[in-house]
Amino acid sequence: MTKFAVLDLAPVREGATPGDALRNSLDLARHVEAAGYERFWLAEHHNMVGIASAATSVAIGYVAGGTKTMRVGAGGVMLPNHSPLVIAEQFGTLASLYPGRIDLGLGRAPGTDQQTLRALRRHPAMAENFPQDVLELQALLGPLQPGQVIQAVPGTDTNIPLWILGSSLYGAQLAAMLGLPYAFASHFAPEALMQAIQVYRETFKPSAQLDKPYVMVGATIVTADTEAEAQYLFTTPQQQFVNMFRGTRGRLRPPIDDIEDFWTPAEKMRVSAMLACAFHGTGDAITAQLAPFIEQTGADELMIACSIYDHSARIHSYEILADVQRNLNGKSHA
Repeated sequence: MTKFAVLDLAPVREGATPGDALRNSLDLARHVEAAGYERFWLAEHHNMVGIASAATSVAIGYVAGGTKTMRVGAGGVMLPNHSPLVIAEQFGTLASLYPGRIDLGLGRAPGTDQQTLRALRRHPAMAENFPQDVLELQALLGPLQPGQVIQAVPGTDTNIPLWILGSSLYGAQLAAMLGLPYAFASHFAPEALMQAIQVYRETFKPSAQLDKPYVMVGATIVTADTEAEAQYLFTTPQQQFVNMFRGTRGRLRPPIDDIEDFWTPAEKMRVSAMLACAFHGTGDAITAQLAPFIEQTGADELMIACSIYDHSARIHSYEILADVQRNLNGKSHA
């Protein structure tokens, strides 16, 4: 049985505000909670006008406070941008307010550009301390030890589940060594997916948090009632990736009639490679596409990113996917 989860970047649409984006995120979270999704994650990005989740712990608190049962967390916090103590205090506060519902996914990348990294008062070399910082954070969230001078308040003994996020063998090896669940960012960087999963599973060492490997894989999925509508809506994430290559990141763009008029052949090739783990179509078509993908990866959980311009269409896409999950897991429709 493969669980389904949501990765939300609180996208800011053209003509909208960050406040609109965050309110839409909460509304989406309420819908997917009702539909039976396992968890809802927000991600840390900085200096990007199209993403409203920069203050990730604040956004998580907003979503957790407006939902009731679903797990809410970070997918992820870019740990080199922060001291482990500050993150332990932030997420310890969240876990104290919403016990048993908070996840903490950790990434090694800065989630921004070099100039913004300097504005964060961090140095690129901080990423080299990532394994030690993960261990320090884990200790701060664990039981208070004899003689321990520094503790996170709140945070100590909350034992918040940690995840390692990555798109290369580095994260797979670290997650395996520490005995932590591993989430692979195949929704935008699929190249090393199968090799990373293999390395993680083959070298995994059980830990107090996890006794056997647990793999989450990312996928960009857009569903709609017709194939034509799904293809039309899918042009929004396609435009996002093209604009990233062009250095013209902006707010989430509305879909367009013909993506071929928007990108060059070279851009199409690059975007298609990055979206190798992307799927669009009707619910039946998505079921047929996801079944071999899940079988190939053996994913325990599928983290779904869905950049759709129209908020109601985005909600509907995730609702269709809830039916897809039931079909894939052999359940009848609710």
